[in-house]
Amino acid sequence: MARLSGVTIPLFSVRTRADWGIGQITDLPAAAALFLRAGQRLVQVLPTHELADGETSPYGALSAFALDPIYITVEAAPEADAELVDRALGEDGRALLERLRRLPTVDYAGVRGLKRRVLREAFARFRERELAKDTPRARELFAFVEREGAWLRDHALYAALRASHSGYGWSTWPAHERDRAPAVLELASSPRDDGGLGTQVLEEMYLQWLAHGQWSAARAEMKRAGVSLMGDMPFIVGGESADVWAHRDQFQTDVSLGAPPDDFSADGQSWGLPAYRWPVMDQDDLGWLRARAAHSAELYDRFRIDHVVGFFRQWVKKESPGAAPSRGRFDPEPEHEQRARGEKVLRAMLDAAGRGSVIAEDLGVIPPFVRETMTRLELPGYKVLPWERDDSFIPRDPRAFPELSVATWSTHDTLPITQWWYELADWERERIAKLDGIPLDLPEGERELALMRLLFSSRSELTLLLAQEVLGDKSRINLPGTVTAQNWTWRLDRPIEDLLDDPTVTARLDAIRQLALAANR
Repeated sequence: MARLSGVTIPLFSVRTRADWGIGQITDLPAAAALFLRAGQRLVQVLPTHELADGETSPYGALSAFALDPIYITVEAAPEADAELVDRALGEDGRALLERLRRLPTVDYAGVRGLKRRVLREAFARFRERELAKDTPRARELFAFVEREGAWLRDHALYAALRASHSGYGWSTWPAHERDRAPAVLELASSPRDDGGLGTQVLEEMYLQWLAHGQWSAARAEMKRAGVSLMGDMPFIVGGESADVWAHRDQFQTDVSLGAPPDDFSADGQSWGLPAYRWPVMDQDDLGWLRARAAHSAELYDRFRIDHVVGFFRQWVKKESPGAAPSRGRFDPEPEHEQRARGEKVLRAMLDAAGRGSVIAEDLGVIPPFVRETMTRLELPGYKVLPWERDDSFIPRDPRAFPELSVATWSTHDTLPITQWWYELADWERERIAKLDGIPLDLPEGERELALMRLLFSSRSELTLLLAQEVLGDKSRINLPGTVTAQNWTWRLDRPIEDLLDDPTVTARLDAIRQLALAANR
């Protein structure tokens, strides 16, 4: 990695004057420009894969590959001209759009319903003007289907079937659909505009074509501006996802994935997610995981593998309806098998994605052999400053971190340091401040800049700030272990255009840029 600094911001948090109440794919260059003003040459987003209605966590996706149509910029679709958008919205839709834009947080149901209404009309026009006449644009869609068909056909069919069953997952479907009868799969293998389910499959393919096209264009624009795009690859997908439906034999759906007991959870955690069935995945040389890594490398310049320890050992519990939860266990259990499993999986993903493009999230309780393997494979891990302590519980100096690492004050699962600082004990603040001679009585804004200077001084090749830290915001993105209306809904408090028009904001951005430059980032 080149020595640089970047910013983590969920795509749903990005805000512009023209958005529909949520960040949009075409807003990524605007976010890049905002943070480039602060000398940050990388933007990291959280997962952007398609979610089910009612779901807000980006780690509970319906697909490991499909982008969520909620992020499509409607007006950027050639079929969605001003007349179509206005007609599809109607008076009630226009009123709702204005309300969504003003909201301080993301209303997923409102945004999803409104975009779905307009994009359905856009697809109807595409059918009439392009598909029916077999135009070059129609052929572009089918070329995309051929290129991405390994995942797209399954996803489009799954999404169409799920919609036909009022949003219920595959385990509730009739047997021939649940078990992927050949007649059912034919709808996706040879997609056709039949006015029924085949047309719905084509609509799902059309949405993915729009989303991936907009993504490619946005990433290219960011690259021209000198800003890299970093993503986040969740450890696994939900049990009712398109991937588990299509590759059921590769997943354990009769257990729940989680985390072993620790100081914070005496019984461990159960996440309600399936687990990998490694012996079956080995039969095609981890093909599904290789495909995920390769697809992530197409979307991003680099990406983070979430919960990397899970690729060495999964913590699983057998769960049956009405029965008491069983005691958890590691899969695999012997340490030598864990070592071999983790190295095999990571090598496969590195081979598929390309070395230098992958970062591992290695936070929490991590056996020493995990980081030994990461070092051997030259795979960077994370260093969260408030958690980095020596054997005497003394904060570590970031200038002694390994170069092959990512240093940050916080993550999307913690408070930003703008607020976390006040949650630390007095002695912790004193010890951290002493690392760089930071006076504890500095005014808040100056102290935050001093903490950024300390972070930038890290020996780590990459440093990451949360967007909230760059802008002086104290909001939290997610509180783990809870399901609340606040999780995963944070937005910038103003559109990016307004932030860049605010002299106070731009002065802070300029000061951060000078700190980054002084640290050779």
